[in-house]
Amino acid sequence: MRIAIVSPLYESVPPKLYGGTERVVSYLTEELVRSGHDVTLFATGDSVTGARLRPMALKGLRLDTECRDPLAHHVAMLHDVLESASEFDVIHFHLDYLHYPSVRQLRLKALTTLHGRLDLPDLAPLYRRYDELPLVSISQAQREPLPWVNWVGTVHHGLPEDLLRVGDGGGGYLAFLGRISPEKRPDRAIRIARQVGMPLRMAAKIERGDQGYFEAVVEPLLGPDVEFIGEIPDRDKGEFLGNARALLFPIDWPEPFGLVMIEAMACGTPVIACPCGSVPEIVDHGVSGFIAPDEDAAARAVAQLDDFDRLACRRRFEQRFSAARMARDYVCLYKRIAARDDDRPLIRSAA
Repeated sequence: MRIAIVSPLYESVPPKLYGGTERVVSYLTEELVRSGHDVTLFATGDSVTGARLRPMALKGLRLDTECRDPLAHHVAMLHDVLESASEFDVIHFHLDYLHYPSVRQLRLKALTTLHGRLDLPDLAPLYRRYDELPLVSISQAQREPLPWVNWVGTVHHGLPEDLLRVGDGGGGYLAFLGRISPEKRPDRAIRIARQVGMPLRMAAKIERGDQGYFEAVVEPLLGPDVEFIGEIPDRDKGEFLGNARALLFPIDWPEPFGLVMIEAMACGTPVIACPCGSVPEIVDHGVSGFIAPDEDAAARAVAQLDDFDRLACRRRFEQRFSAARMARDYVCLYKRIAARDDDRPLIRSAA
């Protein structure tokens, strides 16, 4: 198939540091290319891909100190995508809603994967206006605020199977990986680690809007037993996660997916997570981790780590969360969208 993948421009594909959406876009793009599809990637110029790259900005806008208006770059990219739409059998957007008016007006054979939370009150009026456009969720839980839109499928994220290797947890520490923010609850992770008497290593990004939270809540809790590393590149994740006894994921928000959970599973590292959002879909309790509704339950889960089967955790990752499986799921949806006649109603499927 001739497939266009349209990425956000905040990070390169794949990202240099943090960037969940762009990382998933990269895994999907490369697997589609490997499977023999003709793929064009609309992304930043510093992206690395086996697909045909259409550079839409010089580099990832988050790290570009000269960028003042990221929206301008995205509108310009949308112009180029629409101008070349006839070259593709299907266009796969990862841009939230910026392209909706054009997709409707031009009746493009396109679908959109939503990567963020959907429980914000501003979103419902917008999606009421575009409730016929084909959307893909990254978990069933993500759909709950907008069950009435045109969900055509749920596709869980996947990783290349050779990206990360099983570790033995020999570092003797608990890990926190991702982003410092109130909803990710790094303060809970620190309390859990101290309750069980294990060191905690925190490899996390601090966005500008969360700097105040870090300084007021997290920084005062740091100490010899709690090390804040900052952002780490993709190449360091295997060692960081593989050496950890467990990944703490004590979130307090409707997590749409949580890529770090399957990164840990790929390393054989159990995930200890609160049952919010997608967590019950992603974590198989007792196999790939433990679902812990509170800090005491998380501490009890840590006490079970000596008996945890890291190879079984890795096998569950291979069964459920490979990039090959993710790409196959998307190709099935691409074929449905491409087969739609222009005068037919857009495809709908049960949630």
